[in-house]
Amino acid sequence: MSIKVQRILNIATVLIALSTLPLMGLQNIKRFLPVSILIGIIEVINALIGKKRRWWVFYNKPNSYLFNEFPFNIGLFLVTSLWLMKWSYGKFIKFILLNGIGNAFFAYPFAKFARKIKYFTLVRLNHLQFFFYFFSKVFLFYGFQYLFEKYKKPN
Repeated sequence: MSIKVQRILNIATVLIALSTLPLMGLQNIKRFLPVSILIGIIEVINALIGKKRRWWVFYNKPNSYLFNEFPFNIGLFLVTSLWLMKWSYGKFIKFILLNGIGNAFFAYPFAKFARKIKYFTLVRLNHLQFFFYFFSKVFLFYGFQYLFEKYKKPN
């Protein structure tokens, strides 16, 4: 994949994901955004560790976080986490199942497709490890939201 195509794909991914936010409603965004940002920060740290340990590599240069992982984190990861919270918060089993399905999709067919089009490839992680890399954050995410709701001051 050329750098130009990757940039277009990155921008499109972020814009399409962010364009769905108005459909969520301002109240839901306000409710779930703080914890989504917190988990997003944890994901940034994990992504930097993963890049350093070569768990995956992106084919194109520059080999920077902003050019490679950031569009996934700000687009797909953040927005999807908001939607999953909206659809399933308060229903733990549903939350786990939806996240498991989404993470499995990203770790298996999407990662294989990304390798085929020369976007990124897994190097020191296999697909199952990549799945657990994402799925491990699900429990933190739900737990943080639970604590946030429990200790939030009523309006």
